[in-house]
Amino acid sequence: MLDVRCEDGRVRELAASLSPRAGEEILEARAGALIPGLHDHHIHLHALAAALTSIRCGPPEVKNLSDLERALAVEPDEGGWLRGTGYFESVAGPLDRARLDRLRGDLPVRVQHRSGAMWFLNSRALEALSIADLTSPDEACSDAEVATFERDARGRATGRLFRADAWLRHRLPTANPPDLARVGRRLSAYGVTTVTDATATNGPNEASRFRAAQASGALLQNLSLMGTLGQRGLGEGMDSALRLDAHKIMLDEPTLPDLERLVETIEVAHANDRPVAIHTVTRTELHFALAALESAGVRDGDRLEHASVAPPEAIETVARLDLTVVTQPNFLAERGDAYRENVEARDLPHLYRVRSWLAAGVRLGAGTDAPFGHPDPWRAMRAAVDRRTPSGETLGSEERVSPETALALFQPAFARDAQPARATAPALHVGGPADLCLLAVPWRRARLDLSSDHVAATLRRGALIFSS
Repeated sequence: MLDVRCEDGRVRELAASLSPRAGEEILEARAGALIPGLHDHHIHLHALAAALTSIRCGPPEVKNLSDLERALAVEPDEGGWLRGTGYFESVAGPLDRARLDRLRGDLPVRVQHRSGAMWFLNSRALEALSIADLTSPDEACSDAEVATFERDARGRATGRLFRADAWLRHRLPTANPPDLARVGRRLSAYGVTTVTDATATNGPNEASRFRAAQASGALLQNLSLMGTLGQRGLGEGMDSALRLDAHKIMLDEPTLPDLERLVETIEVAHANDRPVAIHTVTRTELHFALAALESAGVRDGDRLEHASVAPPEAIETVARLDLTVVTQPNFLAERGDAYRENVEARDLPHLYRVRSWLAAGVRLGAGTDAPFGHPDPWRAMRAAVDRRTPSGETLGSEERVSPETALALFQPAFARDAQPARATAPALHVGGPADLCLLAVPWRRARLDLSSDHVAATLRRGALIFSS
């Protein structure tokens, strides 16, 4: 049992018994575990804020066509649109403008695929955005995102838009960006004190919005911000609460760039003193990224986002290059049954690895990828421990880790080695940041189910930002 004193945002004293000083606030732990605050290493804050006010269009809430029809039978937002998220083909097969027109054709509708890579628009939405009149949408997109609009054999827009978030954001009738207050409160209730926003299109405007949200108290977390190069102001005004992170590079297997072009992008980022974070979901994307990093050279902080399918030879290369990996074990619990049906048999053992990365000595962290995954990091920890799919099947049992290792994946410092399987929570240290998560139970109890229900209080820089 220990007393902890926090001053000026740091842990100043740890002792068996400390005498309260005049004016100090006291938070009774009642023998609960006090652990460092959690860090979600891969999240999309603005998208999560928007998703919290959007219509859920996929599992588990929406399972079939009838469910989808009921979900879309609601009133539009202030701009006269319907916005849906989380769609997956298991609900009603492939979506396009014609299917959406039959479901809801009286007003503009846009529905996002659960991967985040694709939007489906009905005819009213296409008309509102004048997409039928556009011949080259790529020219209007950001450096980090090259949107493509699918067209049929007659040149007619099908309603499927790929990597078009930034393009849509600049054209939709939305007066204000989504409110981050609900996101900040929700994350603090999970014990999250720091996040890395991994959105590739972050630029000066997004940085300003995040800074304002922190100043107003809407966003309660410290923030590391990924984004693109060539955008003035992205790194201005950064401090410990909002700092500049890696240059994000998106790879999509159907539209991979020339290898030389990717190498040049990495070299330019490094020359600007920026590490790179490369989105790699498929086996091909991972090998392509590694080939480019081999050629360009690696600098400290270079990382792979997702590395969803990691065969043994890729793990060896990642370890040799000393790269960092950020994975999402929560997808096993959320999508594992779909993976069992749709992922090639040879890749199933290599999905969202944890133990193999650590055994190879790779720096490893975890993120939820919210809103494309559930934002509760404790669910992701549980998935790293049990590797259970929604139906209860086990996927990659050899990748299981202890609860202590699972918790280490959501700490500010990346995990490097598997933690010993003993029932001890991570230790605090004098001088460390007073970003803390107090559990209502001892760690020996919390480790049994790894539930966010155990979070009793969350402190950022020693200030209470959540209390149950």
